[in-house]
Amino acid sequence: MERSPTPRKPYPTDVPDDEWAIVAPYLTLMRTDAPQRVHDPREVSNALRWIVHTGAPWRYLPGDFPPWAAVYQQARRWLATGSFDAMVHDLRLLLRWLQVRPDEPTAAILDSRTLQSTPESGGRAGYDGYNRKQGSKVHVAVDTLGHLLAVLVMAADDQDRAQVGALAAAVQVATGESVEIAYVDQGYTGAIPATEAVARGIQLEVVKLPGAKRGFVLLPRCWVVERSFAWASRFRRLARDDERLPETVAVLHFVACASLMLHRLVTLAAQSP
Repeated sequence: MERSPTPRKPYPTDVPDDEWAIVAPYLTLMRTDAPQRVHDPREVSNALRWIVHTGAPWRYLPGDFPPWAAVYQQARRWLATGSFDAMVHDLRLLLRWLQVRPDEPTAAILDSRTLQSTPESGGRAGYDGYNRKQGSKVHVAVDTLGHLLAVLVMAADDQDRAQVGALAAAVQVATGESVEIAYVDQGYTGAIPATEAVARGIQLEVVKLPGAKRGFVLLPRCWVVERSFAWASRFRRLARDDERLPETVAVLHFVACASLMLHRLVTLAAQSP
């Protein structure tokens, strides 16, 4: 049964026109009028955003989008070619420029959060004793504005300090080795993580809570990455670990981050004189 050519009703997750003008060069891997193209790349992009925002299974994609299999296959191509990684990198440069910051950051913040496992991801899940949760641990690095630099996904029973070396190396690749210092909480205390960070040209600084505190107190510097986690949790696909491959979990964080950064960029550009 052929799909109706009638324009569909817009979804709140659709890419606005001003944002699509920025997104198109990263996602249009061939000419729009190429003979082998069957589905509009903008519609495929809208479908991917709908999946990440709602957290629904691929097969539950509404019928007025392109077929779910076509969306899934194109999304896999985008993720494999690093389209969203490149998009986030360039958006970060633009946002830092608009906020009168150097193009590349000299400081980063590292932290992790645990995602509850599902039947899809249960085979690689571990138990996080601190959070009392079975699942995967997402290790991230952000700059001091909260923009994503690097993501690693491991079993939840892996210690935070054990991932410092790999995360620091990914940060330096993403920033051209501009980062000199990384702020972390007390879960990264120890000589081994500090040594691994120094080997990548980064000084690890453990941020501690004040000696006397009452009630909830934000951890200096490290609250920025917690805010980034809160932003990511608004995308339901990132609320649990629904993916078979850890690499997919990592890349979907870049998809969500790109969506947030695009909105922020358009807003700041409209406010600038």
